[in-house]
Order: sequence, then structure tokens, then C-alpha cells
Amino acid sequence: MKNILFICFLFLGLQTGFSQILTLEDLEPKELHNSIRLNYTLVHQPTDKVGYTLQPTMGFIGLTYNIPLNDWLYTGAGFHTAITGDQGGLFTLGVTLGVNFPIYRDLYFDANVHFAGGGGYRSLVNGGGMLYPNAGIQYKKNGYSFGVQYGYVNFFTGIQKSDNISFFVEIPSTLRTSSYEKAQKTFVAKNTSKEEVFTKPGVKSVQQVTFDYFFPRGRSRTDASTDPRYQPITNTLSIIGFEYQRYLNTNTFIYAQLDAMYGGLTAGFMDMFIGAGKNFIETKHVNFFAKFGIGAAGGRIFPEGGLTMYPNAGADIRFSERFGVSLHGGYHKALGGIASFEALTAGFSLKYYSLSGGTKDPFTNKEYTKIKTQGIRLALQNQTYFDVAKFGIPDSDLQLIAIKVLYDINKRFYVSGEASFAYEGKSGGYAHGIFGLGIRSNKFAKNKLSLFAEAAGGVAGGGRVDSGEGILIRPTAGINYHINNDFSLNLAGGQMWSPFGNVNSANINIGLSYGISMLNTKK
Repeated sequence: MKNILFICFLFLGLQTGFSQILTLEDLEPKELHNSIRLNYTLVHQPTDKVGYTLQPTMGFIGLTYNIPLNDWLYTGAGFHTAITGDQGGLFTLGVTLGVNFPIYRDLYFDANVHFAGGGGYRSLVNGGGMLYPNAGIQYKKNGYSFGVQYGYVNFFTGIQKSDNISFFVEIPSTLRTSSYEKAQKTFVAKNTSKEEVFTKPGVKSVQQVTFDYFFPRGRSRTDASTDPRYQPITNTLSIIGFEYQRYLNTNTFIYAQLDAMYGGLTAGFMDMFIGAGKNFIETKHVNFFAKFGIGAAGGRIFPEGGLTMYPNAGADIRFSERFGVSLHGGYHKALGGIASFEALTAGFSLKYYSLSGGTKDPFTNKEYTKIKTQGIRLALQNQTYFDVAKFGIPDSDLQLIAIKVLYDINKRFYVSGEASFAYEGKSGGYAHGIFGLGIRSNKFAKNKLSLFAEAAGGVAGGGRVDSGEGILIRPTAGINYHINNDFSLNLAGGQMWSPFGNVNSANINIGLSYGISMLNTKK
């Protein structure tokens, strides 16, 4: 009898094992033809409405990632920042909804509305909410395009607003994914696959969390928030950021980087860069690189245009197929301005290497035998913080717009990253960036609901919010309503406080999230 039971259980075990072997035919991939848009706008300033010197125009650049919803409708998200004038430190985060359709051959009509939160001088933007409608003509060829538009930058909570002409260029970005229900599974690659997606090479990329230390020098000065005003900066500034790199060939990459300060000055300094880099010496575990970034920086430093360069070099130490660490140093320099900020920098990064969207290396043509799907959820949230402590102005509630990315560790745990900017509450220019660890329950109530909890921390500053030098802690818990396998509505509540400031506020977050499965190659 025991032998019979053993054979039965062994048979069932084998059946279960065989039934869990998945091939690429089970994956059902999707290829999304997205685009990255870089635009430049001149914004006229309300010089006649303020009692201080203000340069008449501001150069305003935007970087947005757009995703088509159908043949004529698209959405997207991105940043805008100042690079000329005296508005250095003006950053916004927002979402876009637009239409795009052909009018004659390669000419297209393009119009969109961008809603964002952020700002620089609080006296100009007040709460920080911005609407930017625009419309114009676009010329497309082989996925690349350029165009010109007429628009109206309107910080509707303040006095900074202007009609304008803007120019933009757009480059294609292909993303190969699958449904979120396929996440955290392994699929065997076979030559019998008929999906065209799997005959294309993958995308080699690196994501890294960066910790930098700035050593100010030269004519670096603080802004008017210090007493006395415009004093030399002698403290070391502590910076945390995130960087994404995409390889163009075996040793050359382009990248985008976003940083915020959490120590050394009253919180509020940020920077954003795009650039290119090259690996000069590569071995199996060590790599020497150099890169150059151009972008914008500002906040809590002497008023500048914002345009900044950031060359740096260093070495990567790779201790596994997916993970490594980087040591680097550089030179952070504002371009132009009376008292231009400059600093020598040193730091380290925690790196994650990935090859996704195909079954072979894009540069060596090496074939891989498996694809491991990585679950990622992208969320848009409205965040409300109650009775937020401020300095120099009355405490008040804040409304923030937030973009959040949730990266699954497994079916139960995930890590998250979030950028949030104020759009209402008389604290325009306030923003925070935080990372967290979360846990979620199984679905219940006919697979419509699930619970989650997160512990998160990061940096915050700007808008006279009393967050000290910027350290922020925010635990939350909430509930998901699953519309289908990919989309869900989210409601959460929690508490935000600054250990080195006076912020201690309850908060409520309401949002919509979209789940995808990234197709990561696996040996």
C-alpha cells in the first residue's frame, strides 16, 4: 500500500513539474512603439508684477516619455526645468494627454495638454500647479520627428504664465513586454517560436541608485533663504539620485539622471541630466568608464539660469550577472551666472544590469535559452498631506502629483521608487523622491481586492516646507481594486515625518496603476 501511494505522489509530482514548464508560445508578447520628446520653450516673465529684479525670459526645456493609446491618441509623463534666465532650480513633474494624426504625407498635426506640479520662486508659482496646452505641426520620418507648436505655459496657482512658440525633437523607443499576469515566471526559448518579437535582439541597460558628495568651491553661494543672504557654501552636500543607462553598442551608452540633496543645506537642491558615456577598459568583473552630462540644477543656491554640465569618471565592480557597484568622481559646474555654483564630486552607485526584450545579445548575437518575466507596475497618484509644517509662511495642506514605479521581488514583496511634486497648497517648488519596500496580500473578493503596506524613506525640500535638510520617512498601508489583470485603482493612507525637521503629517494617496512584465533574458 505504501509503495502504491509513493508511486501515485511521485506521478502527481512529475505531472505538476511537467505542467509548469512554459515556452515562449505561452508568453504572448506585446511590442509598444513609444517615443521620447525633448522640447524647448521661451517663457516671458511677469517683471511688472514683482518687486525684485527678474530677467524678462526663461528658457524652459521638457523631457517626456510618450505612449500611444491608439493610432491618434497618446499619453505620457515627464519633467520640465529652467536652463536660462534666473530661474535655475525650477523643476516640474507632470502627465500629458495628446492627439496626433497625419494631415499630408509626412506632416502631422500634434496637440496636447500637460498638467504638472512644481516651480522655482514660490512668489511666482504659489501652489505650483501648471497647465501647458499646445498645438502645432510635426514632421515624421522613420520614427524620428521634429516640430513646432504654439502654447501657453500657465502656472495657474500663481502669476508666472506666458504664451509662446516651442520647438521639439522626438526619437523612437520600442518596449517589448507582456501582460502583468505573466510576471515572475520563466519561459524556455525554443527555435519553434513563431513570434517575431523573439527574433529581435534585446536591449542592454543599467539602472542604478547613486550616492554623491559635492564639495563646493569657487564662487558657490546660497540663495536668499539664508541669514546672511548669499553666503559662501562651505559644507559638503549629500546627494541621492537615480540613473538609467541604455547601451548603443558594446561600450557606448546614453543616460538620464535625476538627483536631490538630503544634507548640507536647507533642502531644495535638485539636478537633472542627459548625456553619453563610454567604457574604456572592460574585464569580466571590472570596468573603467567616463561620461558627460548636460542638464539643469538649482534650488537653495544663488539664482542662475540652471544650465549645468557634469563630467565624471570611475570604475564599476561587477560581482554577479545582475548586480554591481560603481565608484566615481566628477565636476559639477553651472554654466553662466554671477556666482556660478561649482563642486568637485565623489560617490558610489548600486547597479542593476539587465538585458530585456529579446532572446539574444544585441551586440554579440549570443543566444539565450530562457526569459524570466519581471513584474513592474507604473502608478499615477494624487497625494494629500494634511497640515504640513512650514517656515516663514503658515502651515497648510498640500496636494502633490506623483509618478511611482513598483518593482516586484517576488509575488509577495516589491521595492518602489517615487517622485512627487506639489501643485496646490502655497508651496510651489516642494518635491520629494523616496524609495521603499512593500508587501501585498493575495487577491480576494472574487480576485477584485488586495491589501498592501509599504515602508519608505527619501529626501524632500523646497516651497518652505520645514523638512530640515530633507530626510523623509513615510509608512503607508492601503487597498487595491483590480479592474483587470493589468490595471488597478489604489487607495492608501499613512504618515510622513522628517526626523531633522518639523514635518509630521497624515496623508492619503489615490491612484491608478498599470502592470507589465519585462522580458529579461536568462542563461
